[in-house]
Amino acid sequence: MARRRKPATPIDSTSLRGTAVLLTGASGSIGSEVARQLGARGAKLALSARQEDRLRALASEIEAAGGAPPVVLAEDLGRRGNAQRLADRATEALGTVDVLVNNAGVTMQALTWVAGDGDEAREVFETNLWSPFALVKALAPGMLERGRGVIVNVSSMAGLSPIPRLGIYAASRAGLALATEVMGLELGPRSVRVVEVVFGPIDTPTANENRVLGGVKMNKRALGKLEPAAEAIVNAVAGDTEGVVFYPRMLRVSQTFPGLMRRISRMTAGKADVHDTTVVLGTGKPAGS
Repeated sequence: MARRRKPATPIDSTSLRGTAVLLTGASGSIGSEVARQLGARGAKLALSARQEDRLRALASEIEAAGGAPPVVLAEDLGRRGNAQRLADRATEALGTVDVLVNNAGVTMQALTWVAGDGDEAREVFETNLWSPFALVKALAPGMLERGRGVIVNVSSMAGLSPIPRLGIYAASRAGLALATEVMGLELGPRSVRVVEVVFGPIDTPTANENRVLGGVKMNKRALGKLEPAAEAIVNAVAGDTEGVVFYPRMLRVSQTFPGLMRRISRMTAGKADVHDTTVVLGTGKPAGS
């Protein structure tokens, strides 16, 4: 359950004007909408993703809408060492980083015993787990020194309700979820707010892809909507919530009844193709989509 408190020196939730935000995964469906909403509130943005052309187009759109010109920092967070470089570049460009939004993520569809510890599986963990760790390591000390800061880690219900062929991805998300809880225990009492935003399936290209490759066909009307999903992240940045936030909100029941989602997973597992040994890596997509 999300907890609420007032940090010692809160981020200005009324406008976010001048608040320096590093947003990863900014070129994806959810990330780009988060960037637009943060820009509209006056945040000073550093946008990062793999595809520089998309980032520049997004930055131009935000500036044209009246937002502060975002800084474009293209990086591939699936490669070790690039997260530290991104943190250095963001700090140099913005002066400080008040808010870190770890939204970058890679999905993967493969039988777990086929994917093993191969290059594709390692890229998933580098992007979804090790890079957020590296960015927090680089940026949290400055937040502690200033006595203020926000870290938002974007995760997925796959970590609570895995289905066949999504085991590697689910493991990376479960790891981030537990680490985020620990970060909150460590940093929360020191005026750095830590929030995990957990998404169920959202109506994005990656979610639709997973519906087929994961073997579970979900009614599209049951998918979460893009703009409210992005708003959940923005509210995590601008509000005073700490702990875990779910979108859609009904997924909060998974905290009360932790075995329920796994029971649903077992019920749907029979629909998955457990004979398909292909490995499909989805890169550059927003986390949780």
